[in-house]
Amino acid sequence: MAAPRRFALIPAAGTGMRFGGGVPKQYVPLAGSSLLRRSIDALNDAVVLEAVFVVLAPGDKLYAERVGNVRGVEALYCGGATRAESVKNGLTAIGRRAEAEDWVLVHDAVRPCVDVTTLNRLLHELENEPVGGLLAVPLLDTLKRAETGAGLRAMSTESRDGLWCAQTPQMFRFAILQHAFRNADLARITDEAQAVETLGVKPRLVQGSPSNIKVTYPEDVALAEAILEQRRARE
Repeated sequence: MAAPRRFALIPAAGTGMRFGGGVPKQYVPLAGSSLLRRSIDALNDAVVLEAVFVVLAPGDKLYAERVGNVRGVEALYCGGATRAESVKNGLTAIGRRAEAEDWVLVHDAVRPCVDVTTLNRLLHELENEPVGGLLAVPLLDTLKRAETGAGLRAMSTESRDGLWCAQTPQMFRFAILQHAFRNADLARITDEAQAVETLGVKPRLVQGSPSNIKVTYPEDVALAEAILEQRRARE
């Protein structure tokens, strides 16, 4: 039996421009390139992949300009209205290539700082897992529950025992991931692990890195650039 192959799937169909810059967030400039291109390169430079599939909104006009042709990367213009819909559509599209036991690494389009050591840890710890798992870090901040109604006040302090913050990539067997997305209520799904959990299985948590940030706010761009620059200086 052939060894399972690894595919990457990057949902990048967001069209909102609230982030600023007049373009969707994944195309915002970062370290001389774009957020999306840096996220693609982070995977390609560290992991041997059969292919990287980028799920784009139908009619996307910026991908060619801000990402361009990258060896081993294929654009899929089948994105949906939500991340979950884009992942589901992407899994359907790659079904002609992927086998049941192959691995799919789903990675955020705006998470450009995942490093080689962290990715290798993910691959090593999940190598013999029947289902898969995800990068995550323990929740360290104090967690407050807000009071509903007028004003914003802390109603209580929640226990953070056993709580982890999910990161990406999240890595699962193709057949399991596709089955999960075919049967899940996509309106409630915020990441791949949650979809898999609906099947009654428990994805494995693999220690991630605090530097594997998701660019969420405009201020995060400078932080991501600083992380990448510091990494280059050490090489």
